[in-house]
Amino acid sequence: MFAPFLPLNIRKERKTVKIHIFNPEHDIALGIGSDRFTAPHAACRLRADLGFLPALWAEDGDYVLVDDVETAKTSSKHIGNLMHRVHFITPNRLATLPVDDTNTAILPWGWDVALCRRLTAYNPDLVHFMPDEVVLSRIRMLSNRRFAAENLLPQLLNGDDRLIGQSRYLQDADEAWQATHNDECVLKAPWSSSGRGLRYVLHDEKHPEESYRIHLQGWIRNVIRHQGGVMLEPLYRKVKDLGAEFTADADGKIRFEGLSVFKTVNGSYTGNVLASEADKREMFGRYLDLALLDRTIECIMQTLTPCFKGVYAGPFGVDMMIVVDEHNGSFLLHPCVELNLRQTMGHAALAVSAQIHDSYRIMSIRYSEKYRLSVRKITRL
Repeated sequence: MFAPFLPLNIRKERKTVKIHIFNPEHDIALGIGSDRFTAPHAACRLRADLGFLPALWAEDGDYVLVDDVETAKTSSKHIGNLMHRVHFITPNRLATLPVDDTNTAILPWGWDVALCRRLTAYNPDLVHFMPDEVVLSRIRMLSNRRFAAENLLPQLLNGDDRLIGQSRYLQDADEAWQATHNDECVLKAPWSSSGRGLRYVLHDEKHPEESYRIHLQGWIRNVIRHQGGVMLEPLYRKVKDLGAEFTADADGKIRFEGLSVFKTVNGSYTGNVLASEADKREMFGRYLDLALLDRTIECIMQTLTPCFKGVYAGPFGVDMMIVVDEHNGSFLLHPCVELNLRQTMGHAALAVSAQIHDSYRIMSIRYSEKYRLSVRKITRL
């Protein structure tokens, strides 16, 4: 086992200074769309407790911005053998970090105007290494669930009856409310963090008619007032969550990094399976034609390349799911439940999986007085 950090007085010669930042409030900040955004308490707590997270995918010698160095060391001690040898630095140290050359890269969880304002407050020289307002606005637009629903999902479906997926963007609150009276469905805010911007409409006794109607109507109107619209999607019989993880370069070229197997409860992330690509493909092959999955991944890259060129460079992921066909019980692939234009826990899982060769494991985030990252063995996928 080796130490997960390096003292600041030990610096190797490097061509690029890389500064990693875990800003889990990113999705909420996109929804607000203001540089004056103040993160909610839960997001601040998550950032404080798990600020060390980028050390899982950073390179030796990189910097990781944390609220408190000692807290980061203590919180990550139990997984130190899975982390790279990084420098943990605080905002005060970042303020004095020399970044007056072109060899600096800022690598946040996700780019938004609130993060840029916070970083320039720490160190005004960092502005030279951030997206400008035009690019930030474009990133926000691409991160809207409407973009994926209207520009990516239709390209992926392409008339193949082994694929399924439907998503509508509604801007009228009354229309959205009336649509919930038909089949069971899911309403989603265009920008939202894990699980928090979702409302499930179930036609059963779990939702007392009057109280739930009042709540749902109010929620729909509030989302449309603040974000311009709401997404309406059918409620599918999900079997498995999966994702495809990618990296885009500055020219828009996209590289497929690997598959992600993750778990959610009511739309909220709970954990990722750590396994080899071969094992993950074998598991998905129990439900799907792997050639179909491969073609879907290729189509994602072809469709998004012209959209990202000159706008976004960095990691991103496309969440999918395997569902049961209500008519014949066969398995279908929903190829684009969500596009996450940021770092993802799927990318983190790929980085950790590369270091584990002896067993299957699950990496999860749990809350018990504080947020904790755990990695434990499991017997099967």
